Amino acid sequence: MPINIRYHLVRLSLIICLLLCAGCSSWKTPASASGTSPDIFPDYKDVTVPYNIAPLNFMLEDADRIQARFTAEGCNPLNVTGKDGVISIPEKEWRRMLLQARDAEIQVEVAAWTEEYPSGASYDPFMIKVSGNAIDPYVSYRLIEPGYVGWRQLGIYQRDLTSFEESAVVTNRESNTTCLNCHHYPSYSSESMMFHARGANGGTILYHDGELRKIDFKSIGPKKNTTYPAWHPGGRYIAFSSNTTHQVFFGEGEQPIEVFDTASDLVVYDIETGEVLTDPRFMTEDVLETFPSWSPDGGYLYFASFRSPVLPVYFNPGIRYDLMRVSFDQQTGRFGDEVDLLYDTSVRGGSISHPRVSPDGRYLLYTWSEYGTFPVWHEEADLKMMDLQTLEDVDVSVWNDPDDADSYHSWSSDGRWAVIGSRRLDGRYTRLYLAYLDEDGTPHKPFLLPQEDPRHNTWRLKSYNVPEFMTGRMELPKGTEDLFYTEQ
Repeated sequence: MPINIRYHLVRLSLIICLLLCAGCSSWKTPASASGTSPDIFPDYKDVTVPYNIAPLNFMLEDADRIQARFTAEGCNPLNVTGKDGVISIPEKEWRRMLLQARDAEIQVEVAAWTEEYPSGASYDPFMIKVSGNAIDPYVSYRLIEPGYVGWRQLGIYQRDLTSFEESAVVTNRESNTTCLNCHHYPSYSSESMMFHARGANGGTILYHDGELRKIDFKSIGPKKNTTYPAWHPGGRYIAFSSNTTHQVFFGEGEQPIEVFDTASDLVVYDIETGEVLTDPRFMTEDVLETFPSWSPDGGYLYFASFRSPVLPVYFNPGIRYDLMRVSFDQQTGRFGDEVDLLYDTSVRGGSISHPRVSPDGRYLLYTWSEYGTFPVWHEEADLKMMDLQTLEDVDVSVWNDPDDADSYHSWSSDGRWAVIGSRRLDGRYTRLYLAYLDEDGTPHKPFLLPQEDPRHNTWRLKSYNVPEFMTGRMELPKGTEDLFYTEQ
């Protein structure tokens, strides 16, 4: 071997050894034990996570130096050190540990050097349970400022849950007057999508079977606008509520705004024929129907309903929505004769929004609030769940925050995970939490959507609206934005 090559190899080996030694020497022994649990953010203590989730990076406020040791049976320990109180877990090592720790637990030992403990202190260890159930790789949401009447840049985004990659599905960057909302996918598929574009040249944008088009529902069928969607599992139909929505602002109190409907009906769009199907029972003026949602077999449509002899023309705290269900014939596109009342608010109190049935058809998750139909502004709003086999309540209180709104939600494709929109961090911005429901129907403590830098959860001043799981990455064709930026 030539001398110069041997020289460089020896030098490279010395550099590697020095780096390895530096890594070893960076691990320190704290001088004392705090005797307390670490007050980390986000709170990942004693949560249950899928084995394919991105690293649960966290921070300890006011810490200068921090270190964490992750251990699991049959796994090599993973030691991570950080500055400014931030633990950033290497993705490759994290994935390896989670795969090995499926259906088991990871113990996390944290030590930190702070003003109170300048020589370092160790904290009581905590556990992270690793489920053998993977989570769908993507979740889609709208990012928007939680304003009342205006916005600027907004868009529909998708996040890879196995990493920290976030990408835009569609935005209004070229037209700040366009509002994009109510995105939806059929059966978790990223092969089709729909969303509304409100404003000049707006309409409902439908991408299906490789075809992209805009639908102006005000010019077809009953000529009604379409609002909240529910794509039938069979792919042919989309149920919509058609809502006339208003806002009222409060001059005092903690709730700044109330959103309510003065009219709302149910319609069904047939993608194959381009027809809008209606049922006279769901087109009356004295009943408001909203938030349609299909059963996983497509045989039933669930929705919220408020009946009143006098239509609301102003905010009324007496408006309370029942939970209803009607059968549906996929061959004819018609609803059945019977309409079932599943939750009677005149007996049980409260108001129902966002009914969503689990993929196995067993559970119905919904949002409960004291009144009204827009629970995101209600601090008392919580998630509740019904066992559809017994019509009995299932206790999911562990998924809720006692002080702030927990509102929109959706199921993962296997029904083991739910994504929850919650304002529990600050009462103003809706952020996403992931929660596990095990095979026995027992809910587990939810955890905040992981970010590469945990401080990102407080730096991003936007709300995450309408989270929906997807089994793949959505790629809309070029020219999508042209449909609502020009006359087409």
